[in-house]
Amino acid sequence: MMEKLQDRFLRYVSVDTQSDENSESQPSSSKQLDLLRMLRDELNAMGVSATLDEFGYVMGTLPANIDREVPKLGFIAHVDTSPDASGANVKPQVILDYDGSDVPLRGVEGLYLKPDEFPELLDHKGETLITTDGTTLLGADDKAGVAEIMSAVEYLVEHPEIKHGDIKIGFTPDEEIGRGVAKFDVARFGADYAYTMDGGEVGELEFENFNAAAASVHIQGRNVHPGYAKGKMKNAIRIATEFDSLLPVEQKPEYTEGYDGFFHIISFNGTVEEADFSYIIRDHDMEKYEAKKKEIQRVADIVNARYGEGTATVKVRHQYYNMRKQVEPHYHIVEKAVKAMEMAGVQPRIQPIRGGTDGANLSFMGLPCPNIFAGGLNFHGKMEWVTVENMEKACQVILNLISLYAA
Repeated sequence: MMEKLQDRFLRYVSVDTQSDENSESQPSSSKQLDLLRMLRDELNAMGVSATLDEFGYVMGTLPANIDREVPKLGFIAHVDTSPDASGANVKPQVILDYDGSDVPLRGVEGLYLKPDEFPELLDHKGETLITTDGTTLLGADDKAGVAEIMSAVEYLVEHPEIKHGDIKIGFTPDEEIGRGVAKFDVARFGADYAYTMDGGEVGELEFENFNAAAASVHIQGRNVHPGYAKGKMKNAIRIATEFDSLLPVEQKPEYTEGYDGFFHIISFNGTVEEADFSYIIRDHDMEKYEAKKKEIQRVADIVNARYGEGTATVKVRHQYYNMRKQVEPHYHIVEKAVKAMEMAGVQPRIQPIRGGTDGANLSFMGLPCPNIFAGGLNFHGKMEWVTVENMEKACQVILNLISLYAA
């Protein structure tokens, strides 16, 4: 199964599915439908009834082959890749029996994936390593999860002696821009419990995540010829950098870990006359999350007091909440995931998600949905990588979960 899983993953990452945060449509980019149609057709070809709806959701069902009532179990992954780096014309590098040395990313001269910068690589010596060529991201987030679910389903189809309840398969667009399940019909999906296959390193198991908001900031400056600017010019670029400097330095991603929240500036476009930039705001703790939203407005008030009312305008948009309180009443689904990992020879590591998944919103929509590792690391950039062995372990965890629920 390992080679088939590798081939499937490489085929999926060849499809450009980058989502577009500036688009109001769903899916936000029509090219996501290229992979979604492919997945629908592959499921139907396996004999698994699957549909693709107008919002870009693929939903399929592998019917139960057991003569008693067991929970209906869902597995979900997203097809889109992050707007942070190009997902077009991905050229993966496959390194057999990785020896622990620096890996040249051959699309960019002098660029290497180095264990001294990413020491996790050394945990995977001897494995089949898949990297980018340095010109794009890889797309293991979350096409590794997609490939794992598809391979597990195919395995069940080919091995009808494995008993299982109804298995629900879901593939979503636009997770990377926080809109992955905005129009997902939980009732139509029909699962009692589900798991997103969207985590990182082997063993990761997560049922709590950030509370999340997005903030957009507009600075209105005043451009005057620099030779005559004294006392008149308001340089929007300088005011914008001052705005950013007024946010707590220690609450930036590069200084945080674990349960620490942050303000993360993700885009900037500016001239002397005006500037626009945006942040994502994250915290696991609800009180701290609300305090962060107030803090960014407080900074705007300081800027307006210095440079005049209307200089800084902030708009904050909520994205998703921490799913912990929705999952804990059904903690057996976490315990089953732990057991499924142990059965696969994997040491489970329950930890908070320093991000979000479709499962967060789904949990609030009535479908408890923890997150399981998909096996990739360094998501959203040219240093992204995954190993075939990691994906194989994730696929085995899916099959173990299915057997546990059937038992």
